[in-house]
Amino acid sequence: MTEAVPTDSPVTGLILSGGGARAAYQVGVLAAIADLLPNAARNPFPVIVGTSAGAINAVGLACGALHFGEAIRRLTQVWQGFHTAQVYRSDWAGVARQSGRFIGQGLFGLGRSDPVALLDNQPLRGLLERELDFSGIAAAVRMRQLRAVAVTAFGYESGQAVTFYQGRATIDPWFRHRRVGVPTRLGVPHLMASSAIPLIFPAEKLQREYFGDGAVRQSAPISPALHLGANRVLVVGVSGNSRNGADGAVRARTGRPPTLAQIGGHMLNSTFVDNLETDIEILERVNQMSLAIPQERRSRGLGSKPVEVLIVSPSQPLDVIAARHRREMPRALRLFLRGPGATKASGAGVLSYLLFEPGYCNELIELGYQDAMARKSALLDFLDVRES
Repeated sequence: MTEAVPTDSPVTGLILSGGGARAAYQVGVLAAIADLLPNAARNPFPVIVGTSAGAINAVGLACGALHFGEAIRRLTQVWQGFHTAQVYRSDWAGVARQSGRFIGQGLFGLGRSDPVALLDNQPLRGLLERELDFSGIAAAVRMRQLRAVAVTAFGYESGQAVTFYQGRATIDPWFRHRRVGVPTRLGVPHLMASSAIPLIFPAEKLQREYFGDGAVRQSAPISPALHLGANRVLVVGVSGNSRNGADGAVRARTGRPPTLAQIGGHMLNSTFVDNLETDIEILERVNQMSLAIPQERRSRGLGSKPVEVLIVSPSQPLDVIAARHRREMPRALRLFLRGPGATKASGAGVLSYLLFEPGYCNELIELGYQDAMARKSALLDFLDVRES
């Protein structure tokens, strides 16, 4: 369960959830926030927390925290020009080689010294090394423009969700059941670990343990932001949140057995979506109970203080958008994914996580921008900005 921090001063946290290519939506929301702020150069989020692809956006933002508006523009440019080949091998030779290794290791136990994965995401490592200047994090912390930035990864041997954070020296590590916070100097390996979707991308070794996507065992996604000092949080999700009615859309039932892509899509959703939405519900209930405690008892430290939460999530189902763009997938990958059913409309759930192509990413950026602007009043109120 999430913990509230005992402080009266407002400290705003930004939580960017995971979701592969779906994280393009977050960039649109952030671009809208930059346009709404009277001083876009000032970072409005002292605490920034991300998981999986959200971790990449979080660190990209933290690296440029001294120039918030410019950092958003840089993130937007990268996502607008994305191609699958920049994230993982999508050429015929690369796909054939990796699929051969996956079958050889998975079925015959060959090459067990290497992490098993369907796709080779080494191009992403090169992209991150070129685009990110990690020295910006230390500079922003030193200039008091950033309190902390954190990314979460899952340890395959320990079974723990480990939040690696870089920030002020006054922030203490934390130890909870299957989730810990570890101070460190963040780098590309932490992002590769946090975004390593199990079986799809290879695990990353950090010190003596292999790590994978942080969403796997992150039972309390909001908790790291509170540990780092936030007492109000903006959550940017990447699911068609049921609060908006998108996930609740009734789709036609065919009566056919589920394809591997359909099964995989539901598993990915359960990994990236369910824990966050459950944690938000728990936090809201804790807030309701806190408000029910008389003010004089709260002033004596009995009971936790409410944590203000604002959620921005897609107003449209992202798998439906992905289905419209499925022909943008490189030919080698279309052939590779045709058998499991990912190139069909019914398998677009998996595709929505893997389709790093301009048409799809740009539509998600625009959707994020419009969804944020639709909540302009709520965002301005949350960020304590007065309309001019």
